Formats: sequence, C-alpha cells, structure tokens
Amino acid sequence: MSSAAEQLASSINLSAFSKAEDLKKRLWFTLGALIVFRLGTYIPLPGIDPSIMQEIARSNSGGILGMFDMFSGGALSRMTIFALNIMPYISASIIMQLLSSIVPSLEAIKKEGELGRKKINQYTRYGTVLLATAQAYAIAVGLPMMIGAGGHSAVLTPGFFFIITTIVTLVGGTLFLLWLGEQITSRGIGNGVSLIIFAGIVANLPFALVSTLELGRSGAISVVMILFLMILVVAVIGFIVFMERAHRRVPVQYPKRQISGGRLVSGDVSHMPLKLNASGVIPPIFASSLLLLPVTISSFLSPQRVLDTSGTFWGTIKNFFSTLPDHMSHGKPLFIFFYVALIIFFCFFYTAIVFNPEETAENLRKNGGFVPGIRPGKSTSEYFDFVLTRLTVIGAAYISFICILPEIMMSQMSVPFYFGGTSLLIVVSVTMDTVAQVHSHLIAHQYEGLIKKGQLRGRTR
Repeated sequence: MSSAAEQLASSINLSAFSKAEDLKKRLWFTLGALIVFRLGTYIPLPGIDPSIMQEIARSNSGGILGMFDMFSGGALSRMTIFALNIMPYISASIIMQLLSSIVPSLEAIKKEGELGRKKINQYTRYGTVLLATAQAYAIAVGLPMMIGAGGHSAVLTPGFFFIITTIVTLVGGTLFLLWLGEQITSRGIGNGVSLIIFAGIVANLPFALVSTLELGRSGAISVVMILFLMILVVAVIGFIVFMERAHRRVPVQYPKRQISGGRLVSGDVSHMPLKLNASGVIPPIFASSLLLLPVTISSFLSPQRVLDTSGTFWGTIKNFFSTLPDHMSHGKPLFIFFYVALIIFFCFFYTAIVFNPEETAENLRKNGGFVPGIRPGKSTSEYFDFVLTRLTVIGAAYISFICILPEIMMSQMSVPFYFGGTSLLIVVSVTMDTVAQVHSHLIAHQYEGLIKKGQLRGRTR
C-alpha cells in the first residue's frame, strides 16, 4: 500500500493540480482571507497620530516592539486595528497547555477525546479575550504617555473615551483574526493561525531586502558581503528544512493475533516518529520576549518619550531600567549567553509538555504494543524519556545556532531584523506544512479519480 502511495505521489504534476477544483477553491479562499488581513493592518486606531507612532516605532525597532511588530506585519508600529494580531491567542493556547499538564481537572477534560478538545478550545478562547483585553488596556493607557521628539503625544485626544474605543477595537480585531484563522483552517489550506503570522512576516521581507541593498549602495556593506549574506540565508533555510524533517523512528511491535479459522497472524511492526525539534518555534519566541522586555521598558521610559515622573514610584522604575548596561543589547556576549540559556530551558520545558513519556507508554501497553527489547510500562516510559532527552539536546543546539547566527550578523553587519532566526523558523515551518497539505489534497484527488474510473469500468462490464 505504501509503495502504491509513493508511485501515486510521484505521478502528481501540474495537470493534476489544474483538475483539482476543490483544491483551487481552497487556495483562492486562503489568499482572499490573507488579503483581508493585510488590508486591516493599514486601518489605524481612532485618535492616533500616525507620524508620532512611526517615530516611536523606529526608535524601538530593536526591542520587543520590533519582534511583535514583525509578527503583526507592521500593524503594531502603525497602531492599527490588528495591532495585537493573533498573539493573545498564542499566549492563551500555551497557558492552557501548561495548565492541562498541571491542573488535574483540566487534564481529565483533555483525556475526554473530541468533547474534551472542544472544551479546552472554548477555555482558550475565553483566555484570549482576557489577555487581549489586558493588553489592549495597557496600550490604551500607555499610548498617551508616549511623546515624540517634538514634545507631542501619540494620542490626539486622550481620555476615557479613547481608552474604551481602543480596548473595544483591539479586542475586536484579535477576535476577528481568530475567526479568520479558523475559517482558513476549515475552508482553506494550512493552519490559519500560523498562516496569519506567516503573512505578517513575509509582507515585510521586501522592505528588509531593500534595506540591505540600500546599505550596500551607501557603502555600509560591501557587495561581496551582501552576496555572502544571501548565500548564507539560503543555506540556513536548507538547514532548517533538513532539521525540521528529521526524526527518530522508535520501533513498535504488536503481538501475534488469532483470526477466524484458528490461524495465527504475525504481529504488525511499525514506528513511532519522535521529532528532533518537538518544541517548534516556542523557545526562541519566549526567550526573545523575556530578554528584550527590560531594554524596551528602558527605551519607553527615557525622558524624551515619557512625561516627567520624577519623585514617584514610576520614576524609580524608570531610573532602574535606564541604567541597564550596554552589553545586554543585540549581539553582545552577555545577551547571547542568556539567550541560549533561555532557549535551552524552554526547549526542554515545552517538550516535556507536548510529549508525556508515561502517558505514551501506558497507551502503548493498552493497545498491546511494545518496544522490542524493552519491558512494557515503566521501562518503556524511561526509554522514551531517555531518547527524547537526547533528541532535545540536539534540537536545542540546532535552534540556538539558528538564533545566534542572525544575532551576530545583526550586530556586526546591521542586517535587518527580519532575517532573524525566529522569523526564518516560522516561515520555513509554515511553508513546509502548507506544501504538505497541498500535496495531500492532490493525492486524495488522484485517488478519487482512480476510484471513479474503477466504478465506471465495473458498470460497463
């Protein structure tokens, strides 16, 4: 059966794609939904001075504001209705995964199958509303305190009405993107939430390329260095594809079964694939957020951008963050050290959440399966934990290398932020997932064609 599937997959060509009407409809729907998202990133919040916001965004492009602005496709720097993007939902999903592993009641709901999954998704949506409301309130309160170089506030008419309208608009924008992502998942191609983040990153890649070429034109970077950078980006993308597809096949064997007639059938032998990078892009995102948060607060609290708060508790916080050492900026040794340490920590932490060796070993035992040479139960669980630990060490080293290399390039060559390791990981991973789904639809279409031909031949006979 597998050989037939491989032969069918190899026979797929452009003619098969042109005949797959359902696939073309899904692709057009996905493209239209992403266009709607991009249009929304240019609709500004009411009461915002766009020129002041652009000035503040440029001065904080290297902090956490720059990272989340990359995910939102520039919506945050323009302070549009999609400024929060889909990030509150991502945070709520991660929190729910953490709670599902810690809280016994949520863990029991998670084991209820499809019904439990729907309940967890519902709780995640409630958490998205709460997080989006809190973040929107923080933005609504903090925007009037942002002062441009000319002493003008980023908000034209601050007050209670501005706070209410900002909260409603930002929360509504996040919920709309959540609904749009679900529509893409069900009626389009790929994971909708991932594609929205993917579209935000890709939309700014042309600007990053132009910025790099402009550095070459002005003489800041040599032509040879630009060519080396382009070759390096292609090599890194190829390395990411290789590592993301890498997995360890753990052999799983099932005992002999007795069928009708008293005959014994040899047991099935299969493999359990364990990904080399089970944590995905979560570790670099979390590590970047934690490291860049103090630097961002320090830049926001500088006297040129914030109203005078001397002699207050807020002023004490401002003085603390304004004394941050310069060696905690991008590309500096101390920054890289803590960056790698946090990436390694979150790799092990998140892998432990998404893969439970004890639960996997128990499910395998209930189904009658076992790993050859390993006793079912606790020994199998320890074996899975041992294999997963070694894989996570390699995966953490791989992610650390991918993220450190752009950090060094940014500090030494002023490479645009969009060539960072996190953005490349997201773009490559989402592209691979989407291409795999397109390929699956084409294979299904080929199978449907073969089945229809077989039915027609049967009727003619």
